[in-house]
Amino acid sequence: MSADAVRTTDTTDPADTVASTDTATSTDTTATPARPAVAPAPARPGWIAVGLLLLLALAGLTRYLEQQVPVLAEGTALDDVAKAIEYPVYAILLGLLGNALVTLLGWRDRLSAAFRTEFFIKTGLVLLGASINLAVIASAAGPAIAQAILLISGVFLFTWWLAGRFGLDDKLRALLASAVSICGVSAAIAAAGAVRARREQLAYTASLVIVFALPSIFLLPWLAGVLGLSDEVAGAWIGGNIDTTAAVTAAGALAGEEALQIASIVKVTQNALMGVVAVALTAYFTLRVERRPGAARPGLGELWRRFPKFVLGFVAASVIATWYLDAAGADGKATIAIVNDLRVWFLILAFVSIGLEVRVTALREAGWRPVAVFASATVFNLLLALGLAALLFRGVSV
Repeated sequence: MSADAVRTTDTTDPADTVASTDTATSTDTTATPARPAVAPAPARPGWIAVGLLLLLALAGLTRYLEQQVPVLAEGTALDDVAKAIEYPVYAILLGLLGNALVTLLGWRDRLSAAFRTEFFIKTGLVLLGASINLAVIASAAGPAIAQAILLISGVFLFTWWLAGRFGLDDKLRALLASAVSICGVSAAIAAAGAVRARREQLAYTASLVIVFALPSIFLLPWLAGVLGLSDEVAGAWIGGNIDTTAAVTAAGALAGEEALQIASIVKVTQNALMGVVAVALTAYFTLRVERRPGAARPGLGELWRRFPKFVLGFVAASVIATWYLDAAGADGKATIAIVNDLRVWFLILAFVSIGLEVRVTALREAGWRPVAVFASATVFNLLLALGLAALLFRGVSV
């Protein structure tokens, strides 16, 4: 029996499905009939409190490392790398360390009720919408919209096809394709909600995003200089390739002020299309991937049930933030900054929770194939984005 065939699922969180091979058993027609399953005992408030304290402590340590490591590394050879490492790296690593500790102590199942991964992820992504200023996209990103649509479509389809050739699970294919084609970790989270991916798959994808983003910070600005690209083309190339916001900012700054502005607009535009991809993935998995042979075609009610509702919150937050910034002017940026900081806290809690609950054996079983797919898709993204940037952004200024 495959790992995918046996799952332990939290019914409050379809996106939080966790694969488990521990429950797989062989069957024997001569065996004594199995006893009825006994419902697990409800979590005790004391253990929930301990789990929350552990979660908050690791989240606080994550934020401390995110803010202080760049300060400690300032002026050293690791200065640029330290500034580019974002909170998912620290959060997942600390979560894994906590996971090892509670497993060793035998507390893992008792504490698990406190690790509300789904709630943290969905709240964080809704708040992410506040960072999308639709007015900026509408007024200054005509070429960025064209590039985003063409680039996301091309890279997503290529990655999906290649992952299929490598025999990867459809849910992992969706996460890898979304991450490399749209906006990295955030897109992977949205895709996980749409296709009900496992925590291990999300943690694996997030790790690949960070690993490949770091060298891009230095490689792309250098290549832009070697190729003699203009600032606007270089910025569009950087924004269309690098999958984390901090890394885009770092690489854009190395390429020049105008390149940074173009890169930021391109990245924000791609982020805004995350909801569209989530809708498409929900429909595809409902109508094709998970539809049983001979079963009736799912109706709109089933599509609505499967659709990750937090995407609507993401869109609503974008609309409200755009209106608020227009009404409040410069003063509104301080409020949006507070919302963005709150969003970071929720996503830190989500990634720490993933680390605390993830089963490392499932990560090892994934092997080298997802890495090969992600690396190949990254190269394809580099080439396609370069061609589109040169075509659409030559002579563009901000």
